Amino acid sequence: MEPNKVQSEGGLNVTLTIRLLMHGKEVGSIIGKKGETVKKMREESSARINISEGNCPERIVTITGPTDAIFKAFAMIAYKFEEDIINSMSNSPATSKPPVTLRLVVPASQCGSLIGKGGSKIKEMRESTGAQVQVAGDMLPNSTERAVTISGTPEAIIQCVKQICVVMLESPPKGATIPYRPKPASTPVIFSGGQVRADPLAASAANLSLLLQHQPLPAYTIQGQYAIPHPDLTKLHQLAMQQTPFTPLGQTTPAFPGLDASPPASTHELTIPNDLIGCIIGRQGTKINEIRQMSGAQIKIANAMEGSSERQITITGTPANISLAQYLINARFRDVAAMWTDPSSMTTS
Repeated sequence: MEPNKVQSEGGLNVTLTIRLLMHGKEVGSIIGKKGETVKKMREESSARINISEGNCPERIVTITGPTDAIFKAFAMIAYKFEEDIINSMSNSPATSKPPVTLRLVVPASQCGSLIGKGGSKIKEMRESTGAQVQVAGDMLPNSTERAVTISGTPEAIIQCVKQICVVMLESPPKGATIPYRPKPASTPVIFSGGQVRADPLAASAANLSLLLQHQPLPAYTIQGQYAIPHPDLTKLHQLAMQQTPFTPLGQTTPAFPGLDASPPASTHELTIPNDLIGCIIGRQGTKINEIRQMSGAQIKIANAMEGSSERQITITGTPANISLAQYLINARFRDVAAMWTDPSSMTTS
């Protein structure tokens, strides 16, 4: 059965996950008093609706289920937002009703398919549904995802979401995706050589300091009770991809005789405790391969030396490749630290 039958049949036995970015007030509206609204949405749509935790100005609402369940959930959210607009207008002098607006979070690798050649696909979606669709030019901070904003009547939004689902089914994400995670309103920062103005690291994550000692990056963000480097991942990712000819895993980078536009490769070494190396490698090497693919850097892990409690990691590439590889390695440590402090916060990796 072809994915584009989603629209004509109203649903397929295909499970999709769609992520929405919402402000706190919007999330409150979806949850409702004592959680009644979201409970009703879950029951009537049969979709799984999860709302990210945290004291953040923005929250991620994840909707998972067969396509027809997703469309029902979206319809309920769109109509709820329209109801909120009508209620707010009763206390306002405004006479024209503003449109309902939803923001999807979509892997950047799928956005080209949503836009289409010369903007043809996005134009077609606007004309056929009556909704306004905008794809953000920049990736969301520290992720490889973009915001896709849909505005219009609830009916137009539902039709537009159906078409976006078709495109996402036909064009799956390419490579690893770093999901957008909204940050708390204020986050303490530790500067290299400065004092940490936050609680000390959790004892269980103390080994992180061994890794952080080797980092040349200027700043770290304290999240919970652990520290991670905080470069501008979006710029690093764009630089790394521009500077390195991208090749599939397991293949060597092709040679370009007479063409040497890339910055010269350099090498950086990290020392990782033996008991933490597994979280970098991942099951059957999946995590280290993702890091290699996303950063464009060559990453070699030395064999364990007898009597040594540490392993050497050598990262080779352009400065942008190396910085991104370091960020991704530390992101793995962040997830492990989160699992140690709160096992429910981490999915199986």
